[in-house]
Amino acid sequence: MEKSNFVDQIRIFCRSGHGGAGSRHFMRTKYNPKAGPDGGDGGRGGHIILRGNKNLWTLLHLRYFKNVLAENGQGGSGNNCTGRSGKDIIIDVPLGTIAFDEETQIKEAEILEDGQEIIWIKGGRGGLGNSNFATATSQAPEYAQPGEPGQEAWKVLELKVLADVGLVGFPNAGKSTLLSVITAAKPKIADYAFTTIDPNLGIVAYRENKSFCVADLPGIIEGAAEGKGLGHRFLRHIERNPILLFLIPADSKDHRKEYDILVNELEQYNSELLHKDFVIAISKSDMLDDELKAAISRELPTEIPHVFISSLNGNGLVALKDLLWQVLNKEVAG
Repeated sequence: MEKSNFVDQIRIFCRSGHGGAGSRHFMRTKYNPKAGPDGGDGGRGGHIILRGNKNLWTLLHLRYFKNVLAENGQGGSGNNCTGRSGKDIIIDVPLGTIAFDEETQIKEAEILEDGQEIIWIKGGRGGLGNSNFATATSQAPEYAQPGEPGQEAWKVLELKVLADVGLVGFPNAGKSTLLSVITAAKPKIADYAFTTIDPNLGIVAYRENKSFCVADLPGIIEGAAEGKGLGHRFLRHIERNPILLFLIPADSKDHRKEYDILVNELEQYNSELLHKDFVIAISKSDMLDDELKAAISRELPTEIPHVFISSLNGNGLVALKDLLWQVLNKEVAG
C-alpha cells in the first residue's frame, strides 16, 4: 500500500539549548591592575517554538525531522559582555496540532490560530558572571554560575483536524461523494469500504459569500472505540468539529440502529462528544418516495434534525446547507 501524504502523528526527540556559563573575569588596566570583577553573563539556550501555519494540513514535513536540537548559549566574557543566546528553532505545524510528552502523556501545547507561537521547550538560562556577586565584604568573587542545562525528551505532535462540520458514518455511506458535490474537494470515491483513510477538507460556499468547512472523515465501524478498523485514528479527528453530520444511506437495513451504533462508538471513545450538535442526513434518497421517507422519519430520534439528500441529483443539498448553517450559527442561550 502506498504511503499516505496525510501524517497526523509524529514522534520526535527534542533538546533545547544549554545556557552559556557566566564569566569569571577581572578587569585589569594600566593604572589599576585590580579594577574588580567584570565577568559577563552567559547567553540563554535556544528555545524550541511551535508556530501555527494555516497553509499546512499534515505533519508530513516533519516525518524525517526526528531530532530537534536547539543551539547552546555562548559563555559570558570580560568587560561585562553577555554571551550570545542560542538560536531558537521554530517548528511550523498545521492548526489543530497538540504537543505532549511521550512518557508522561501530559499535554504541553495546542496550536489553534495562524501565526500563533508557543515556546514549547525552554532553553536553559545563562549563568551569571562574577560581577554579579561582588559585595562590600567580597569585592573580588571567584565564583560565576554555570549555565542551566537544556531540556531533552521524546515528544509527540498529534494533529486533530479543524472543521466546522464532521461527516460521520459507516464506510460507503456516501460521505466522500457528498463532499465532492457540495465543495470543491476531490476525495477518492469507490464502491468499497475505507476508500477514505485520511480526512479530506472542503469549503462549502453558502449564501452571500459566506462559507463553512466540512471534513470527510474515515468511516466508523462497530468497535472503533476499541481500535477496530481505523479506530482511534478516526475518532480523534471529530473532537474538533462543533457539528457532527451523521450520514445514513437510504438502503440501510435499520436506520435507527445504524445511528445508535455510531453514537455508541462516540460515547465509548469520549462521552463529551455527545454534547456536540448532531444532524442526520439520509443519503441516496433519490430511490425513496414520500411514503418511505415518512417511514424512515418515524425511526429517527425526534430531537435530532434530519434531511433527505441525494448527491446524485442534488435533491435536498440546499436544505442541508441551510440546516448546517442554522445550527452552526445558532444563538447560545444566556
